Amino acid sequence: MKIDVLTLFPSMFDGILNESIIARAIKDEKVSINIINFRDYSNDPHKKVDDYSYGGGAGMVLMPEPIFNAVDSLKRDDSLVILMTPQGSKYNQSIAHTLTTKKHIIIICGHYEGFDERIRTLADIEISIGDFVLTGGEIPAMAIIDSTVRLIDGVINSESHEKDSFEEGLLDYPVYTHPASFRGMDVPEVLLSGHHENIRKWRYNEQVKRTKERRPDLLESDL
Repeated sequence: MKIDVLTLFPSMFDGILNESIIARAIKDEKVSINIINFRDYSNDPHKKVDDYSYGGGAGMVLMPEPIFNAVDSLKRDDSLVILMTPQGSKYNQSIAHTLTTKKHIIIICGHYEGFDERIRTLADIEISIGDFVLTGGEIPAMAIIDSTVRLIDGVINSESHEKDSFEEGLLDYPVYTHPASFRGMDVPEVLLSGHHENIRKWRYNEQVKRTKERRPDLLESDL
């Protein structure tokens, strides 16, 4: 998989690309991630990328030309273009799985007060990571990269994500480690029993219980 990210702040991605699972996936050539400053695609002598909005209003708006130029340069027949925007479809684990099937993803990060409406025509899908507004699309883009790359075959052990929250429409079950008793809180006896079938049943029941308590909407969506 190849991921190209269009942003005005490339250094924001230094941490995610050079640490932990993402860095290992890049090293193992499971994914190629390129962070591209779309200011480089501006034809303005001063590399201007934003301007005032027609009709007035607060803040500066991203101009279409630099982003169109960048996408034109990068896009292939098999590319999927994602526009990060609070107005997009809410991101979830199902979308993350779908993205792993794509060979090339281009992520456009907005910034400032917004972007020229014509930029939307470039996108195959618009994505939001929640009902809140950030200063730009960089942090949401990182969330998409992280959640997608970890699902690519061979990046992590498949067992590590098959029982993740949301994989089966349920939240994850509680987990424990040593010591068996800590400050009056004990590990459930079934986990110490060595009886794999009883442990499996307990974990599933805990998933259902936790989902009912914390995210009943996940259960309702399956009705």
